Amino acid sequence: MAPNVTNAPTGVLFENETVEEIKKCVLIKEKEEEKPEPKQYKLDIVWRNVILFLVLHTGALYGLYLAFTSAKLLTSIFAYFLYVLSGLGITAGVHRLWAHRSYKATWQLRLLLTIFNTLAFQDSVIDWARDHRVHHKYSETDADPHNATRGFFFAHIGWLLVRKHPQLKEKGKGIDLSDLKSDPILAFQKKYYLLVMPLVCFVIPTAIPMYFWGETFGNAFFVPTILRYTFTLNMTWLVNSAAHFFGNKPYDKSINPAQNIGVAIFALGEGWHNYHHVFPWDYKTSELGNYSFNFTTAFIDFFSRIGWAYDLKTVSEDVIKKRVQRTGDGTHEIWGWGDKDQPEDEKQSAIIINPQKTA
Repeated sequence: MAPNVTNAPTGVLFENETVEEIKKCVLIKEKEEEKPEPKQYKLDIVWRNVILFLVLHTGALYGLYLAFTSAKLLTSIFAYFLYVLSGLGITAGVHRLWAHRSYKATWQLRLLLTIFNTLAFQDSVIDWARDHRVHHKYSETDADPHNATRGFFFAHIGWLLVRKHPQLKEKGKGIDLSDLKSDPILAFQKKYYLLVMPLVCFVIPTAIPMYFWGETFGNAFFVPTILRYTFTLNMTWLVNSAAHFFGNKPYDKSINPAQNIGVAIFALGEGWHNYHHVFPWDYKTSELGNYSFNFTTAFIDFFSRIGWAYDLKTVSEDVIKKRVQRTGDGTHEIWGWGDKDQPEDEKQSAIIINPQKTA
């Protein structure tokens, strides 16, 4: 029978051991035993956020009423236009470009997407991308910012109404953000966010209809500003909630994210979530070979053609086929291209569209 070897001090002196070493081991063991149990997480509601979101959604409902009763048609069209731009700031910008590094962009496109992202007002690119990388790395755990296992409401908006789980803060520290912090455009946005964001998200969208086509302040403020902003928020949140609860799972049935065509339509192509969580580094976030229900891919492809987007990463049919055949296996948890846990064969088999030319 093998000896029962443990690290616990026995009080017996072995060769090369001293009494001091034995005492030190005993002290360490006593300290470990005295260590208090970790505090159990308690939901801490942030009532300021609850009130702000109630006011915001009330204003959005009033904006919807004005859109059908008194706002000019051009104002409503302008609101939709801003929704698309701000949506692209999330989908093509902070999500596919910066959080997942699924393609690269010249400074011109990065600047444009940073402006669109500021219009969306969902936190700075660096902070949004950090939380999203944690979401993919630790999906459906306490470290996931909008952990869907805590219910639809929590995944949709509830996570913004309570203080972050300690696990999220802890795991977030281990996420590499050096690529984002080294970008001067993103560094500028983060540094001056509280100055630039109100102008881009609220002041300018209100001023344009009033100045260019004589819209009233009330219509200009509540329709293309408050209604548009709230609608964009909820379309983004549907990716975290509805796309984690409703839809089929052709790529991996063992995870919650699902293929949801409704979310794909309203979130500009972000509803193919089962595929996205399996292959988070694919710039299309879907297997689709066309632009149906994926406007963001069309946007990226356009800028690829004019040279502003390059190194577009996508998955080969062979890799997809093999993955589908293994449906039911646990997904490989990576936050995007370049994650330390991404398999080398997956990187080698990836297709790079419009690769950057080296001198």
